[in-house]
Amino acid sequence: MRDDDPHTRLVSQIKGLLRARGLSEGEVVALASGIPRKWERFSDVALLPASSFRNGWDSHCDEELWTSVATALGAKRLGRAGEIEGQMRESTVEMLLGEEDWVVRRESGVDYGYNLTKCMFSAGNINERRRMGEMVAEGEVVLDLYAGIGYYSLPILVHSQAEHVHCCEWNPNAIKALESNLEANGVSSRCTVHFGDNLVTTAILEGVADRVLLGLLPTSQGSYAVAMRSLSRDGGVLHIHGIAPSKDHLSWAEEVIDVLGIIDTGRRIEAGSPIRVKSYAPHWDHVVLDVSVR
Repeated sequence: MRDDDPHTRLVSQIKGLLRARGLSEGEVVALASGIPRKWERFSDVALLPASSFRNGWDSHCDEELWTSVATALGAKRLGRAGEIEGQMRESTVEMLLGEEDWVVRRESGVDYGYNLTKCMFSAGNINERRRMGEMVAEGEVVLDLYAGIGYYSLPILVHSQAEHVHCCEWNPNAIKALESNLEANGVSSRCTVHFGDNLVTTAILEGVADRVLLGLLPTSQGSYAVAMRSLSRDGGVLHIHGIAPSKDHLSWAEEVIDVLGIIDTGRRIEAGSPIRVKSYAPHWDHVVLDVSVR
């Protein structure tokens, strides 16, 4: 492994720090398993996996250690990932170095700003975000039922000629980031933000949409009826996200179509093959189904 490899540099620097603190070689080797091999790097932040520097590290974790880690990774701020919690899908990232948690990720020409400790961001959804920016036709009206900080709405607004995008979101931290991102990307004039439960806020949006995004995991089934009502009389497209067994995406897709058919028996509902977005958990995938409704 090359000496300039970031992981090699990180391990070397942290082992040197531990030896300087008087730890034996055996103790250093035992602790080394807690040094991460992968991390996310964006803006001036390095985001470590949740398992990093955990078992046996408590008495060694201090500002000197975190500064050494950040230096090795070429970052000024350091965070450690946690689980996504609650109905509002809130982040539990812990800031290890640096108090300011506002970050900006630039991806495919779109700036996504958000509070790292309050809002989630899935780097693994990059291809789906890019795909949304490429799919929308000129003049379309889009409804995003779970907009978050603008994960899918921003690439649509930046890269397509959509006439208007309606963003529904009920997490106030995500709303703050979304409104900031609309301004930062220069697209706020083509977007309306609806704060609150989409079962309520979409009452004024019946029949307005050519395309509806349902990006909630593990399921957005609770809003299928809202999505169908929001489509125009001529129909449109639903992008439905969900969790499917890794070896059986089709059964999940068939169930989605069956549910939609029960909700609205008067429309023709067709779908292509589910698209795998990323791995969600062992034996489970995050998938999306493009559904045509006429």
